[in-house]
Amino acid sequence: MGRKRSIITDTLGLLLAVLVTAAGVQDSIAGTQLLDYVAVDHPSVRKVWVDGGYRKHFIEHAATLGIDLEIVQRTAGTRGFTPVPKRWAVERTYGWLMLHRRLARDYETHPHRSEAMIHLAMTDLMARRLTGENTISWLDPASPNQSRITG
Repeated sequence: MGRKRSIITDTLGLLLAVLVTAAGVQDSIAGTQLLDYVAVDHPSVRKVWVDGGYRKHFIEHAATLGIDLEIVQRTAGTRGFTPVPKRWAVERTYGWLMLHRRLARDYETHPHRSEAMIHLAMTDLMARRLTGENTISWLDPASPNQSRITG
């Protein structure tokens, strides 16, 4: 049950590629497809940092595409949340995506629709940054779309 959202971002946290799969799909399989997308759509990408869930054949696949792949591990003995160097940009992007209510829950029935919603959320984020508008969050109680309950 469930979905897994795999993304590749640049160092600013802007989306380069997205793939939504079943939750049971291994990171290496989803990552292989994502690397293929990035190699075609963004040929200037030469370095990728990933977490420890990826296997050796994934590194070899990246090398065949001309991409230097580095696995970034958590520091041994670390407890609780600590930002992992080089990977915090992706985690921050996931946080930005969760500000969009439709992505905070898994409403979509098809993976390609979920991917489209992620693209729409990133388009909204980039447009708001370019225009200087504040990002309206579904969590914001002052948002005009929120109804207030008074007692």
